[in-house]
Amino acid sequence: MLPADNHVHSQWSWDALHGSMEATCEHAAELGVPALTFTDHADFTPWTIPAGTELPSEWRTFVRGGILTPPALDLDGYLQSLEHCRERFPGLRIRSGVEISDPHWHLDSVQKLLAAAEFDLVISAVHSMTTGGGLGEVALAYDACPAAEVVHEYLAETLRMIEQYDGFDVLAHLDYPIRYWPNGEPFDAGVFEEEFRTVLRALAAGGKALEINTKVPLSAQILRWWYAEGGAGVTFGSDAHEAGALARGFAEAVAIAEDCGFRPGPTPWSPWVRDLREPLRAEVCE
Repeated sequence: MLPADNHVHSQWSWDALHGSMEATCEHAAELGVPALTFTDHADFTPWTIPAGTELPSEWRTFVRGGILTPPALDLDGYLQSLEHCRERFPGLRIRSGVEISDPHWHLDSVQKLLAAAEFDLVISAVHSMTTGGGLGEVALAYDACPAAEVVHEYLAETLRMIEQYDGFDVLAHLDYPIRYWPNGEPFDAGVFEEEFRTVLRALAAGGKALEINTKVPLSAQILRWWYAEGGAGVTFGSDAHEAGALARGFAEAVAIAEDCGFRPGPTPWSPWVRDLREPLRAEVCE
């Protein structure tokens, strides 16, 4: 059985142009995914959009004076859609969730959002960095800084997020900047081992789970560091923004998680937990 997909977007995420909660649930039933969590975006950081940047027409309404301000999550619409899907798919565990971007920069706004709904799962991540024109999406940082510097700064900001905000359950896509790593330049996680381990150590100390995001497969090396630093659990997330991407790469991700010492939790939607019954092979953990 596939594990739960605990990072899924629907039409209620402003950037999911082809998202559909109902179609995603239909696909989950077809695949045999036992549970999924709709973690639609709550983004509070305005982004500077460089002149000449091509944007989907649906996003242009959010841009004023070269600044894109993400719209607020329509919580009422999201929750109504969630209940409709729960009624239509009673055999599927459908959980509420939210993906909060840069929460340590927007503590008051985040607190108001979380007070308005009892989400089953809160995932958080850094999505914004300093770019050539100001704050922008991480991909734009590569236009202003050397590639290695982007990753160093991303990990440093993620550490600050973990230290300054405790209201999340799972750290999403720790390897987010790798999605945009410049073509032709190989990415070697070992170059950033100290920074990765520092972030993972802080995450483990806070009792959080690490997400294995399969949009760009998480390096097994990073997962081994997570185990070595005391990480207690992992979740699986496709980061699907449309139904067809649900649970992509999960078979491979499950195999890596098992090799690195994690096993299914008490329910299909629980984080996979650290296996303490027997020590792992040295070549797996170190």
